[in-house]
Amino acid sequence: MTGPGAGLPGGEPGPAAVRHPGPRDAPARHGAAPRILRVCGPLVEMECPASVAMHDLVSLGAAGLPGEVVAVHGGTGTVQAYEYTGGLAPGQPAEPLGRPLSVALGPGLLGGVFDGLLRSLSGVGDLLLPGAGGVAPDGRTWRFAPRVAEGARVAAGDVLGEIGARVPLSLLVPPGRAGTVTAVAAPGEYRADAVLAEVAGCAVRMTQDWPVRRPRPAAGRLPADQPLHTGQRAVDLLFPVARGGTVAVPGGFGTGKTMLLQQIAKWCDADVIVYVGCGERGNEMADVIEELSELADPRTGGRLSERTVTIANTSNMPMMAREASVYTGATVAEYFRDMGLDVVVIADSTSRWAEALREFASRMGELPAEEGYPAGLASRLAAFYERAGPVRTLGGARGSVTVIGAVSPPGGDRTEPVTAHTERFVRCLWSLDRDLAYARHYPAVSWVDSFSRDASALAAAHALAGDPGWAGRRARVAGLLTEADRLADLVELVGVTALPPRERISVLAGRLLREAVVQQSALSPADAYSAPGKTTALVEAALQVIDRCLELVDGGTGADAVEAVDFTPLLRAREAAGPAGTDAVDRARDIVLDRLGRTA
Repeated sequence: MTGPGAGLPGGEPGPAAVRHPGPRDAPARHGAAPRILRVCGPLVEMECPASVAMHDLVSLGAAGLPGEVVAVHGGTGTVQAYEYTGGLAPGQPAEPLGRPLSVALGPGLLGGVFDGLLRSLSGVGDLLLPGAGGVAPDGRTWRFAPRVAEGARVAAGDVLGEIGARVPLSLLVPPGRAGTVTAVAAPGEYRADAVLAEVAGCAVRMTQDWPVRRPRPAAGRLPADQPLHTGQRAVDLLFPVARGGTVAVPGGFGTGKTMLLQQIAKWCDADVIVYVGCGERGNEMADVIEELSELADPRTGGRLSERTVTIANTSNMPMMAREASVYTGATVAEYFRDMGLDVVVIADSTSRWAEALREFASRMGELPAEEGYPAGLASRLAAFYERAGPVRTLGGARGSVTVIGAVSPPGGDRTEPVTAHTERFVRCLWSLDRDLAYARHYPAVSWVDSFSRDASALAAAHALAGDPGWAGRRARVAGLLTEADRLADLVELVGVTALPPRERISVLAGRLLREAVVQQSALSPADAYSAPGKTTALVEAALQVIDRCLELVDGGTGADAVEAVDFTPLLRAREAAGPAGTDAVDRARDIVLDRLGRTA
């Protein structure tokens, strides 16, 4: 027999796939319920029983609007509502739920679209009823295969069984639980709310609740020494990120932040993607969801959306839900990390999250710090990025959470508080340059203002993987690009013909590297993704051509003659080769080298 909780005691249907306050969650009351005293927009004052604590959830009014206790003053509590409070009035009930904001974590997250409280938005269009309990379980089932028998001794993080999905998932012993397996479900198909095992008398369901602001525990942190391949040459070559690293992507309006993050979501080699649209425009989020649902996943053969969790907290949604959305995304990522998976969290953007913090602090009457942001902005940013990292899970596996956050400095001012504080806490910075963006150079990652603190550790990883020349190529490309930028101002003043021959070749080298290697087309099927082998082939081809040009001018050939050579085959090689192709790159290199040879 199969089904929810088949053969198990306590096999009654469990909580819905989304946990948040509603009338059904209200505890049994003893005496009169607390009442609402005042409603001022999203801020609600209520009678506060002695048992209420900070960050407890409250169900407001007859509709059960969700809210969170943000201040307690004597017998009065201040609640920040997660939804529009139209219709609330003094005298209506306010039910404390005795727990912080929690979400249900399970296999149903994969492929789903949720709001900031992890309530499903799939199939509901623009309608989400206030206080509604999300979307009820839709009848979907997942195959469960037990890996332990009754009587086995297990500890927190141990695998109880495997759950069939596009991404291999596991049923784990929840943190804080240990003991003897007293029951386990037989192999079969089960709904997300099914009880699949009992450990020391406690039911273990396929879906498990966890507070979003509490990091999930791990056995220990590991060094970040394995590269995360993004498929974007400017990143993988110049400013690589490790699995479990942290990245900030600052850039002004129109510099391509969202496009770059979307490309990384599509092409990086993580097991699960958590895309958090924090305060994004609705049309941009719709484009992301549509593209993910249409793009084929080269790793699984299905749709890319099937291993993506999308949290769409758009700019027209309540401020408090926006504030919670980044914690929700981090919690979802840690859930999959605990199964030994590599997860990437993309937060677009943390500036709008910080704006929500500023708005909330203003409503609470807190003393403002720089530009009106709360004094605790730096610590809040640090706590968010701290949830990234490679870890040894409680079950002994290796998993990681990589956090990539976009930053939108007003007017491109990188000295503003959000950008300045973020740069202190991240391992990589991919700064987007307005001039490159307006010149239609994608991705517009500045090789002058960006950095990667993981580069030295990842160079050792590349060497162990059989590519000892990776660090040398990276240093050579960075040096040539920097030299070309240094000469660019001089060229504007005196013209390129006034430069010595080797410096003229340096200017040419910068152009070849920019157009043949660093630049990439997000709209080209052949060049939207660049495999590590193709990136290496392009870099080596460009460097060989540049070295040959330097040899020619050192041997007496005029710089004019070298500059007159047609380098088009090399510049078009990235389009001529496929995403992982190298043969076309080698042919283009040989053609250009032959032309240079005839110039000597």
